[in-house]
Amino acid sequence: MLDLAYEEDSRAEVDMNVVMTGGGHFVEIQASAEGRPFTGSEMQDLLALAAAGIRRLTEEQRSLLPLKFSGRSR
Repeated sequence: MLDLAYEEDSRAEVDMNVVMTGGGHFVEIQASAEGRPFTGSEMQDLLALAAAGIRRLTEEQRSLLPLKFSGRSR
C-alpha cells in the first residue's frame, strides 16, 4: 500500500513520505521510526518500494489523462 488508511497507519513501524518527479527524481524523503529504529538496508528497501509504487501510479495517471504534459522532470 502506498497511502495507508488510519487503521494501518497507526500500527506502522515506520512513517515515511516520498515525493518524486515524473522523471523519477526524488523531491522529498521523510521517514521516522514509530517503533524500533530501522536499518539502512530497510531504508533502501522502503525507498525502492516507494519508487516502484510512484512509477506505477505515474504510468497509470499518464495512460488515463487525456492531456499530454511536457513537464521539466530532468
